Amino acid sequence: MESLNPPSGRPKRRTRIVLRLFVFLLIAGMAGLLSYYWFLTYYPNSEHVEPDYGGLRKPVFHRGVMLDKDAVGEKESLKLPLEFIKEKADPSIVYESASDSVIITTKDKVVRMKTNVLTATVNEKPLQLKFPIVKNGNDLYLPIEPVKQYYGLAITEAADTGNVIVHLQGDNIQWGKADGNSKGGTTAMRRSADIKSPIVADLQSGEELMIWSESNQWYYIQRKNGTVGYARKKDVVLDRVETVPTQPDSKSFIPWKPIGGKINMTWEQVTTKNPDTSKIGAMPGLNVISPTWFHLLDGEGNLKNLADSAYVKWAQSQNYQVWALFSNGFDPKITTEALSTYDKRMKMIKQLLAFAQMYNLQGINIDFENVNLKDKANLTQFVREMTPLLHEQGLVVSMDVTTKSTSENWSMFYDRPALSETVDYMMVMTYDEHWAASPVAGSVASLPWVEKSIIQLLNEEKVPASKLVLGVPYYTRIWTEQTKNGKKEVSSRAVFMDTIHKLIKDKGLKPAFSQETGQNYIEYTEDGKLNKVWMEDETSMKARVELIKKYDLAGIASWRRGYETPEIWDVIKQTLEKRP
Repeated sequence: MESLNPPSGRPKRRTRIVLRLFVFLLIAGMAGLLSYYWFLTYYPNSEHVEPDYGGLRKPVFHRGVMLDKDAVGEKESLKLPLEFIKEKADPSIVYESASDSVIITTKDKVVRMKTNVLTATVNEKPLQLKFPIVKNGNDLYLPIEPVKQYYGLAITEAADTGNVIVHLQGDNIQWGKADGNSKGGTTAMRRSADIKSPIVADLQSGEELMIWSESNQWYYIQRKNGTVGYARKKDVVLDRVETVPTQPDSKSFIPWKPIGGKINMTWEQVTTKNPDTSKIGAMPGLNVISPTWFHLLDGEGNLKNLADSAYVKWAQSQNYQVWALFSNGFDPKITTEALSTYDKRMKMIKQLLAFAQMYNLQGINIDFENVNLKDKANLTQFVREMTPLLHEQGLVVSMDVTTKSTSENWSMFYDRPALSETVDYMMVMTYDEHWAASPVAGSVASLPWVEKSIIQLLNEEKVPASKLVLGVPYYTRIWTEQTKNGKKEVSSRAVFMDTIHKLIKDKGLKPAFSQETGQNYIEYTEDGKLNKVWMEDETSMKARVELIKKYDLAGIASWRRGYETPEIWDVIKQTLEKRP
């Protein structure tokens, strides 16, 4: 009789089939998931989008970076934002709201362009513009012709997009070409460095591209029409590198310099009338004299003139260059007013030019002191505007500055790096380390302090040694110390070198050399008061000249003629000329 139970092998066979089917489906599912993952990860996005210009209508690009502001106009009337010119081409370009003017200063030119006015001036001579500067809200736009002329920019405007591409002189441009072997003969240019990023342009085989950077096998590129994006490095072939030509330097002014030697200058202090030149003794080695003739009279820029043609004839008969000093009168209020506008600054400059021609001067020495810190930029601008015009008349431009300190009105208002780029020579007044009202007695200019000041100007302020002239004092101070009511009181008076010589002789004093200051020192008691003197003499002056030689400075300038003893001139001359 047959068994009613099925064979035991059938269920097992069925189970194996189900398992096999499950495994197959699992594998198929995993393959599908992997395919989907591969598609999501590796399959290029084919979506096309328009370039994103952030709402700008006429974008401006430099090295593939889009500016925040549009250009305005088109073709010849195209204008660029002043903000871009200031940031990229000329940090010293100035917009002066008081006169609604843009002012450009170069080594040999001062250009003034008023908003919405077609007549500009170059070195105060008229220049007709095709298109004026325009203002849109708070933004200013410069016509491209003067921009090209003065800054050497290469500017292209794409006919199809209107995009503007600007290259600065000296810019390097790496060019490449879209690879013709790409699928379909085109190369995808994407919004970001990712194949899943949408396409902003299909690049035709051989199309020229500017390459600005690379990252993770992608190039950041720009088409000639201004569109920017990314392409895979393997889809771009490097072609060539171009450098935007730099403008040839205009004929630079070559300042006077003594043949084979250093500048040896002294200031001639003139307060009311000029000295009797017949009473001025010999000054061996001197080659420049700077009489204090011109002074700022008021906030309108009018100058006071103390010049004397007879003095000039005498000085030049002695083979001295005459670099007349121009002072602000050390009045901060009228200085602020006189520096405040282009027209006032130019009024001062024109008077100096007229005086220089009238008296046959060879240079102007600028001496602005006690200036408000807020006027720092205007003072620098004044010197930038003055120098090209003085150079045009063949005049040497020098400027006096104090040593570096944290005093706003005494030191911080000087932009020494910018000023030293503009002027021919910079005189650093290394004196009054201890000033008239100093609460502590001390040297007018100790040698370590002087050397520290030189190093600061050379290293921190970047003043070239070839322009730096060391200002030295021909005076010293007699310090008096006394105790009143248990408190020390200190006072001083400035005296000539000869006064100290007579003092030593009259009182039978013997100077002692101070290693700390590098000077001879005397002290004596008179009327119960202690008197101290750090001497300026042959010893201190020789040491100062040695510093000039050590740092190869341009020369020496002394304040002032008449304070010195006669032998000082020979000491300076012989030390300057002495070979190592």
